Amino acid sequence: MTRKSWHSLSEYQALRAMMEATTTAAAARRLGISQSAISRSLTNLESRVGLTLFMRDSGRLIPTGAAVRLNARLDALFQALDNIDGPAITAKDQLRLIAPPSFASHFMTGHIGSFIKTRPETFVSLEVGTSIDVVASVQEDKSDLGIIGVEPTQAGAKLIPFRRAMAACMLPENHPLTHRKAIRPIDLHNENLIGFSYRHARRSQLDKILHEADSVPNVVCEVSSSIIALDLVQAGVGIVVGNPFPLSQNRTKGIVYRPFESAITYQTYFVASDHRPLSRAARHFVRHVRLHTGKDAFSETV
Repeated sequence: MTRKSWHSLSEYQALRAMMEATTTAAAARRLGISQSAISRSLTNLESRVGLTLFMRDSGRLIPTGAAVRLNARLDALFQALDNIDGPAITAKDQLRLIAPPSFASHFMTGHIGSFIKTRPETFVSLEVGTSIDVVASVQEDKSDLGIIGVEPTQAGAKLIPFRRAMAACMLPENHPLTHRKAIRPIDLHNENLIGFSYRHARRSQLDKILHEADSVPNVVCEVSSSIIALDLVQAGVGIVVGNPFPLSQNRTKGIVYRPFESAITYQTYFVASDHRPLSRAARHFVRHVRLHTGKDAFSETV
């Protein structure tokens, strides 16, 4: 007689908690049990299903493809249990986001607001940091999902392409060059330019393009943030050449955007961990942002 493989809800709960929390300590806190109970449930589950669900690496548990597939099949089970229980008070799904200031202000906050309205069961937190901070936070499991507008210099993150943009000139609204449909490198000769610091890869690329066109602008200041650069444009300090996405969608008061004729392009990425799958809340948020990001003249979805 074939031995029946009995299902264990506690084992499935342990698997689900590990997939979302990534460490036994965090999973134990989510379920209100001990770490040893989590480890024991996972070991029993692997033995029962006859599959390796987690690889042990330097004290970390890394989910295998089998774990991802089994966790996906459990969605229907836990949804059914939620329907049976009704609107009982349970812990909310958590979504930890991180973004640089140029994305956090207006763009991310707008999408978070509309996302929460459609999914009130999700608790969202948003941290602000540099692009380097974004990658590090996701890799260290401090954040579930990030977004950046530059190619990171450090390895170890999964980049999900989202948007591609052409370079644009951002000018004070009363600047004479606003009458042009597009700005050429030579048009910036002797113009006041707000430059990005040289830690930005595009700064050297712009310098090369201007040099080849015999264009020598007057660099009046250097900044490290697109938000600060636009504040200076609004103040009439000078012109900025940079990534118009997502700034052109919400930062337009006192600023005129014009295409900059060059080979400079920018990629926007969602940043995910390369050692654990996206949580359900993160997957839903990525889909929400893709669906609700408006069209503009400078960027396109990829």
